[in-house]
Amino acid sequence: MQYEAGNYDVIVIGAGHAGCEAGLAAARLGAKTLMVTINLDMVAFMPCNPSVGGPAKGIVVREIDALGGEMGKNIDKTYIQMRMLNTGKGPAVRALRAQADKVSYQYEMKKTLENEENLTLIQGMVERLIVEDGICKGVITKTGAIYQAKTVVITTGTFLRGEIILGELKYSSGPNNQQPSIKLSEHLEELGFHLVRFKTGTPPRVNSKSIDYSKTEIQPGDKEPRAFSYETTKFITDQLPCWLTYTNEETHTIIDQNLHRAPMFSGMVKGTGARYCPSIEDKVVRFSDKPRHQIFLEPEGRNTEEVYVQGLSTSMPEDVQHRILKTIPGLENAQMMRAGYAIEYDAMEPSQLWPTLETKKITNLYTAGQINGTSGYEEAAGQGLMAGINAGLKALGKEELILSRSDAYIGVLIDDLVTKGTNEPYRLLTSRAEYRLLLRHDNADLRLTEVGHRIGLISEERYERYTKKKQAIEEEIKRLQNLILKPNQEVQALIKSVGGSELKDGIRASDLLKRPEMSYEHIEQLAKSEVELDAEVKEQVEIQIKYEGYIEKSLQQVERLKKMENKKIPENIDYQAITGLATEARQKLEKIRPLSLAQASRISGVNPADISILLVYLEQGKIAKVSND
Repeated sequence: MQYEAGNYDVIVIGAGHAGCEAGLAAARLGAKTLMVTINLDMVAFMPCNPSVGGPAKGIVVREIDALGGEMGKNIDKTYIQMRMLNTGKGPAVRALRAQADKVSYQYEMKKTLENEENLTLIQGMVERLIVEDGICKGVITKTGAIYQAKTVVITTGTFLRGEIILGELKYSSGPNNQQPSIKLSEHLEELGFHLVRFKTGTPPRVNSKSIDYSKTEIQPGDKEPRAFSYETTKFITDQLPCWLTYTNEETHTIIDQNLHRAPMFSGMVKGTGARYCPSIEDKVVRFSDKPRHQIFLEPEGRNTEEVYVQGLSTSMPEDVQHRILKTIPGLENAQMMRAGYAIEYDAMEPSQLWPTLETKKITNLYTAGQINGTSGYEEAAGQGLMAGINAGLKALGKEELILSRSDAYIGVLIDDLVTKGTNEPYRLLTSRAEYRLLLRHDNADLRLTEVGHRIGLISEERYERYTKKKQAIEEEIKRLQNLILKPNQEVQALIKSVGGSELKDGIRASDLLKRPEMSYEHIEQLAKSEVELDAEVKEQVEIQIKYEGYIEKSLQQVERLKKMENKKIPENIDYQAITGLATEARQKLEKIRPLSLAQASRISGVNPADISILLVYLEQGKIAKVSND
């Protein structure tokens, strides 16, 4: 029996990392928002590793925060360990990573959702969408509740027709033995969407009390207080360590001897797995020359003895997992509390989306997270934020937001998905970003705070703090550019102490800072500012001066790209009418329907000659003639 249950501006299906950001963003924009999730106890659940951040991913979390999202704030309140990675390398690859208290992370996020104005959180199973004349107008749940809405966002993670695989065992399930979503998946196919089958997996969890940590290497957190969110002022000081150990030849022998029982090799697994997060059996086969692989022992929280065995992701039979664990130093007597498993699920082929994450086939319907073929909580949250922003803006009758590849890693992520698609679970890497020197951990606020403020997700108070910081950076850089340091005894002594060559003439303070052996702290000793500067301001001054040439070169490339981005391609263009296009290019252009010449140039199978033909066609004004006809 169906019944009318309510009217909303935005409905979000799912409350994982994508759903949480989508729901909060839409509500904070002023849209009346409903979030529907299968199980309220699973809000913001971490079915895989209990961590947030890492290379590229940590920068995404900073970008989410700079735009007004929640993930950074939530992990800052609930982490058990925080570390800055790649500190010995350049600023473009530095990234923050935090171990989460898994349960606290969930509870804090759920509390935030429950207390958000304009947001209603309910438990329910959405089975169908209400679609009229190609427009999504709401959802229908398993119990018959009909919820009307102006826009709908699907963030179903790995729940769509989910199946858990453990050795010879295979059964219908969402992650962590939760109820899967079957009928919504079938309904999406009825609506004409092309779904693909992907796979991901988890390692075993073991009891901390059964680990001999004396045989492992301690991995402590940073002593220096760190945070993902620009709003965090209180820092957790009682951090818990992680531990490092390794597999060995005995481990690999057991795996080799049981490959015939491994679902990945027996043919039981049909879905495509993640290239950059392989199972231990896959690693042993693909890298047979490696005598060992790293295993990190990561506590899942302060109030549990469960330890996540990072690096041992597997779907081998349970008895084999027991044997594998006992070969690893420190885990000889480990008590396995949960076995590792693989999960197969349906995902949307992401080339069916516009860059706003609205589907091309159904108007006012958006998708975000692992349903779009990605892996990782951070990629999901970044998409969820953008889908929530755009669903909210559209519901309120406002212009939607698209981030470019030069704006953010989130822009790189979404552009890669909608322009290139993916035939395997997509993971964001620093190498995917051609402007990674511009898209750094340290400058996410300088890149995106103004965008967040413009659309209404950044408060006036926070925006004022940001503008003061930006001004302080600009003034200090200008001061150092205008300040001449003379080769006096103090200057020469300091330069000599850091191994630099002494000055022959006076030098601008900014030019001296460009020397590799010099830091801002050294310059500060010679030319202390009259104004007390924050550590973040000093960091920006040093990076912007030291890397000025490289940054300028990247900005010039961005300007050239913008010219192509500004060459818009009308939605009604008929690629069949353009003579000279290669057949493959015509087919790909018809499928992707790029919004600009720049996006068209990034489509696999569209070569420079095709772009030249398309450019001439656009500039000759033939589009106008086609439109008028």
